[in-house]
Amino acid sequence: MEMSDNKKEFKDPSNLIAWIKYFLCFQVVLAFVAIGSNLMEYQLLTDFQNGVYFSQEMAVADAEANDMRQAVIAFSYLGVFVVSGILILKWIYRANQNARQFGAKDMAFSPGWSIGFYFIPIVSLWKPYQAMKEIWQASQNPSNWPVEKVSSILGIWWFFWIANSVVGQAVFRMSRRAEEISEIMNVNLVSQASEVISIPLALVTWLLIKKVSAAQLAMRDQTSEQQETDEVSDLEPAK
Repeated sequence: MEMSDNKKEFKDPSNLIAWIKYFLCFQVVLAFVAIGSNLMEYQLLTDFQNGVYFSQEMAVADAEANDMRQAVIAFSYLGVFVVSGILILKWIYRANQNARQFGAKDMAFSPGWSIGFYFIPIVSLWKPYQAMKEIWQASQNPSNWPVEKVSSILGIWWFFWIANSVVGQAVFRMSRRAEEISEIMNVNLVSQASEVISIPLALVTWLLIKKVSAAQLAMRDQTSEQQETDEVSDLEPAK
């Protein structure tokens, strides 16, 4: 592939990663808010269990206020999570494309499948990791990417991703059948675990995106400089 094609087809991720950073920050802030709200709910449930309330009206009022607060936080977090997820998937697609523009050959995952495997049960446990690993390698050394070593950050990122997914599924399943106060308290504790896990997941995801994007931007700059050097050489008269 000609260097001029690389320059023409490379899609600068700078604006996209800026938006990802903002939404991941929102996500972390909301995770801390959700943890605090869940602690308040757990205390409320403990009071219910211990019979602290002498007035049913006051108990109902506090329960309704808790449910309203939890709902607002949950929907806010869901909205931010969905938007940040869409932005990250767009970045993965673009990062895969950019790696190919730098000359990476025989990549096993197309831009489409690098994000498509996130939505397919079972294979979503390992295929997205393999696709991200390939993007990392091709971004560092596109001419000989299969031999390129990967950073431990990929393993850390995938560990938190799987852990967050598993705990999130547990929260969903437990909440559907929770009826007794003790069961709701267990759901609350698992929800707090999910929120705690989501914080390092967001931070590691950002670090991964930042490193891959930095490698691709450096490659873009190097390619542009080489092209300019070649153009100057072509203009110089032969000796």
